[in-house]
Amino acid sequence: MTYRHENILFIGSPGVGKTHLSIVLRLGCIKNEKSTYFIHCSELIEQLTKAAKDNKLEGKLRFLNRYAVLIIDEVGFIPFSPEAANYLFQLISRRYEKKSLIITTNKPISQWGEMFGDPALANALLDRLLHHSKVIKIPGRSYRTKDLVSELEERRRES
Repeated sequence: MTYRHENILFIGSPGVGKTHLSIVLRLGCIKNEKSTYFIHCSELIEQLTKAAKDNKLEGKLRFLNRYAVLIIDEVGFIPFSPEAANYLFQLISRRYEKKSLIITTNKPISQWGEMFGDPALANALLDRLLHHSKVIKIPGRSYRTKDLVSELEERRRES
């Protein structure tokens, strides 16, 4: 099997299965002996920020870059500071055409400039991320709340 260093970007509302799909892909990678690392974006940003403050950013970026597949979950749920956006850009730039990323997000690509607070940085990041990428948009409502929504609709019809 040839490893092509491609990325996957899952886009969809909360609860549609993006994280579940990324975990299933992680299990497939492990089965095929590819090293993987799963991290929530907020935790990643927290770790990178702390590493930068401790003058250990380079080591942290090297650590994250050693994995064949890095899964960053929930990109965009929390706004990025300019420093955090820069750290994420550095990480994605280092992995470009060398390692794979799987990213889950609830933000459409058109909102990434706003999400990062810097359209130029977002464009540069997206340029690298999307070049060898499969973008999978997952429509629908939250699986976690589907029963609640059905119940509320049924109550509304009965009243």
